[in-house]
Amino acid sequence: MNNDFPMMVPGLDDNGRLNVTSPWDQKVIGSVPTINAEGAERALEIAHSIYADRSRWLPVPQRLEILKRTAAIMEIMTEQLTQEAAREGGKPLIDSKVEVLRAIDGVYNAMDCLKADAGREIPMNLNAASSHRLAMTQKEPIGVVLAISAFNHPLNLIVHQVIPAIASGCPVIVKPAEDTPLSCFRLVTILREAGLPEEYCMAVMTESMEVAEQLVTDARLGFFSFIGSAKVGWMLRSKLAPGTRCALEHGGAAPVIIAEDADLDEMLPLIAKGGFYHAGQVCVSVQRVFAHRSIADTVAARLAEFASSLNCGDPNDETTEVGPLIRPREVERVSTWVNEAVEEGATLVTGGDKLGDACYACTVLYEPSAESKVSQLEIFGPVICVYAYDDIEDAVTRANDIAFSFQAAIATSNLDTALYCYKNLNASAVMVNDHTAFRVDWMPFAGLKQSGLGIGGIPYTFEDMQVEKMMVIRSSIL
Repeated sequence: MNNDFPMMVPGLDDNGRLNVTSPWDQKVIGSVPTINAEGAERALEIAHSIYADRSRWLPVPQRLEILKRTAAIMEIMTEQLTQEAAREGGKPLIDSKVEVLRAIDGVYNAMDCLKADAGREIPMNLNAASSHRLAMTQKEPIGVVLAISAFNHPLNLIVHQVIPAIASGCPVIVKPAEDTPLSCFRLVTILREAGLPEEYCMAVMTESMEVAEQLVTDARLGFFSFIGSAKVGWMLRSKLAPGTRCALEHGGAAPVIIAEDADLDEMLPLIAKGGFYHAGQVCVSVQRVFAHRSIADTVAARLAEFASSLNCGDPNDETTEVGPLIRPREVERVSTWVNEAVEEGATLVTGGDKLGDACYACTVLYEPSAESKVSQLEIFGPVICVYAYDDIEDAVTRANDIAFSFQAAIATSNLDTALYCYKNLNASAVMVNDHTAFRVDWMPFAGLKQSGLGIGGIPYTFEDMQVEKMMVIRSSIL
């Protein structure tokens, strides 16, 4: 496959190009064009002109046919898409394959949403004011969608932002992460091959943050979808034009509470997978494990055994289980945070080593300080922290006592304990006897507090990108 993509804004010439490098060996693996301020204006003008002219809106049968062809093309290209995602994102082949299959399923999910999409009847003739009236609603696209995405799932995140926009009938401009734009540009290429008019979906890479802000703050946007860091997301939201709706998906420092009656043989492999999958670069990765004091040492030791047994290395090697961090400076940052935690009193049970410039050893820390960065902030690296607790109320309080809140988990054989944690954990979802990173793409997926705004998941994003428009008919016959 050609990994040097052309400009995807119709009528625009290349302003410059961004080389994309592999996080494993820093070799150039492809390139995408960049746009400047004039290019951003051109993209916005094209997208808005489509939305403003209702005769150019895509009818539902055409949208369904485009999505059907898109899924079919992706299925044919599964292996190529898997290799591309692994090369640019660093997720091992086995996990990148799962991501691609999820992305394909996401297209079918959006088709199902569109097939079931309907308005509703609003009750009338209930009093004198509403007599002789019939009211109903239909769905319309909300407007131009701008999607800015993260690096950690280079294809599936784009599917979650772009495909609901296409399904809902919205023109969309999508800016992928600078580290992983190839899968995004590939998906847009596939959509066009499937019959989507070029103007309906434009992948762009801005030459600077200022140009990105130009896109975000434009009053012609109907909806802004952001996946990435909390610092950037909340800043951009503060600059939205009046009337622009938005959804923000950030990260967290997901807690797992392990009760003394938990089945450790069943749970610990799941927790290890949830913490070390994609080198911990997942917004709901297991990061903080609160284990009852009677089992805390055992939990830390056994998690360390899992950590040390994992094969870290080249994501393109089929035997690799944990790949590189997205860039060398992230290896340095994770290393710094772990070293600081040890200096502040944590016990390094295993790991704590940089494996060259690209990888960091899967690490288990025992009893870091509550004030340590690893306890308070999202580490976004292959690090699990284990803390001992004496009573479940204390564990829940400590799990809740940070600025971020997303998914959480409780491991127990006691129904009352599970329900207590479900009721009292500050989380949008609580997994019982599972890890915090569980997700299927049709379920609600939402960060609370500083972890986000709105609800993700393809059906929920599809709804967000539509307007429910009401018609009221007055007639003496009614």
